[in-house]
Amino acid sequence: MTETVFTYAAPALKFGPGASGEVGHDLLGYAARRVLLVTDAGVAATGHPARIAEQIAARGIEVTTYDAVHVEPTDESLRHAIDFARDAGPFDAIVAVGGGSAIDTAKAVNLLTTNPGELMDYINAPVGKAQAPSQRLLPLVAIPTTTGTGSESTTICVLDVLSLHVKTGISHPALRPTLAVVDPQLTLGQPAMVTAASGMDILCHALESYTAKWYADFDAKQPEQRVPYCGANPIADLWSEKAMSLLAGAFRAAVADGSDVVAREQMALAATFAGLGFGNAGVHIPHANAYPIAGRVRDYRPEGYPQDAAIVPHGMAVSLTAPEAFRFTFDAAPERHLRAARLLDPAAGGDGPDVLPAVLSSLMRDIGIPNGLAEVGFGQSDVDDLVGGAVQQQRLLATAPKTPTEDDLAAVFRGSMEHW
Repeated sequence: MTETVFTYAAPALKFGPGASGEVGHDLLGYAARRVLLVTDAGVAATGHPARIAEQIAARGIEVTTYDAVHVEPTDESLRHAIDFARDAGPFDAIVAVGGGSAIDTAKAVNLLTTNPGELMDYINAPVGKAQAPSQRLLPLVAIPTTTGTGSESTTICVLDVLSLHVKTGISHPALRPTLAVVDPQLTLGQPAMVTAASGMDILCHALESYTAKWYADFDAKQPEQRVPYCGANPIADLWSEKAMSLLAGAFRAAVADGSDVVAREQMALAATFAGLGFGNAGVHIPHANAYPIAGRVRDYRPEGYPQDAAIVPHGMAVSLTAPEAFRFTFDAAPERHLRAARLLDPAAGGDGPDVLPAVLSSLMRDIGIPNGLAEVGFGQSDVDDLVGGAVQQQRLLATAPKTPTEDDLAAVFRGSMEHW
């Protein structure tokens, strides 16, 4: 028997220039009197978190700021933030100001300051115990300063487990922010590579949710078995298609000129729409592959990011195998792959498995994304290790429109060493 039900959920949303100035008013609606604001040093340097904290305090709410978020969170950095919050609390609400790293850190802090246990109790299996929270979490207001994360809409917290050299996550509906406040003005002046990488995250969110396994093709579930990622469905499709249409007009312009107000607003809207889509449909092979790519990086230090440690930013890691991954999934839903290609590039011709990969490769080249895995330090000798990391992401691979074997994943990695 196959599934007949799909689910849809989303945070409350406030969108538009100046929206971040209203957070103090919004917090009063949650009866908040003491708030923890979570951000990172780079975002703090922009002045946005301090301004938001002042506007919250003007409403009579006490604000404590944690500004030591690690870009691309690790289990170690999350424990540091959790310990800080436990010592400084209790709090009535949490506000995250930043990219996916800040929002995901805030999710972990929220979980571990309201529930017993430690990180590994809640991290997805097989890495952790995948325990569900037993206590209600605090209201979480997510204010993204990058266009791409989608974390303001989702139930996921992503992290590196340093001792295992694996990127994994915590997934539960309770982690979804209560309110997403999307203010495009906060993204003005974002470095070009940050815009490119986070924009590819938007694009892959939309593409992966749009090409995910159709919800009615899964085995039927009992009510208690339902998960946030239920597969492609009619509502998620609407958000994903609109996100791709917006990206077609704004992505290259936003990377070329960080002060382009119109492009920035369209990118913020695309990120929001893609988040509302994939936050319910799910993502699949490119995201599963991204975890070991980011977790096993050696020396790559991208322009526009902190240079104190090697990283492959999440959106970049997702994009690096996307062309080959969509070449692999093409025959599961040819019409969807071709529709996506033409939403991104109305001039895209042809009707075979190379159409969408060609559109993606052209875009990646234009916006400065590295030319494949080789450019960020991986080689053919790393393929088996990368496959080993990807197969641990069964929660994501289960959403793929066709189930990849280890050999299939290896072929995707090998084909992704160079794209052009």
